[in-house]
Amino acid sequence: MDSRPAKASIRRVHDALRGYGIVPRIREYPESTRTAAEAAAAIGTSVERIVKSLVFATGDGTIVILASGVNRVDTTRLSELVGRPIKRADPDRARRDTGFAIGGVPPLGYPRPLPVYVDRDLLQYDEVWAAAGTPNAVFPIVPKDLVRVSSGQVVDIKDR
Repeated sequence: MDSRPAKASIRRVHDALRGYGIVPRIREYPESTRTAAEAAAAIGTSVERIVKSLVFATGDGTIVILASGVNRVDTTRLSELVGRPIKRADPDRARRDTGFAIGGVPPLGYPRPLPVYVDRDLLQYDEVWAAAGTPNAVFPIVPKDLVRVSSGQVVDIKDR
């Protein structure tokens, strides 16, 4: 998508990517890309290459996990990394703190900086696909750029 998208949430992702010097290649689909499996099917790629954005509450804070679509997050390990108990954020909190609805949470473009943790497994691919602000919009990104634009900390977070 070369021109600015019509939807405000996708525009925020588009503009944030441009701010990092990345030419946005956002794709909108008629079908849902809300889950990793739906996104992989729509794009025509493997679920491993889908960036699953998970929002967790840490008491009064919020963190975002960018995980490979096939991996389950080890919440005990995550809690240890964060240094406090965590739980999945409810939809209202996720929207309030990220600015996006669950199913469309991108790796960047939040109203304020949030701690982001990136699943090390994503780094093995030449390109991965992340949500672009709505449950039917995604964009491809090189994993090293994913880490850069999210200011993410790369961690081993998958449940074994």
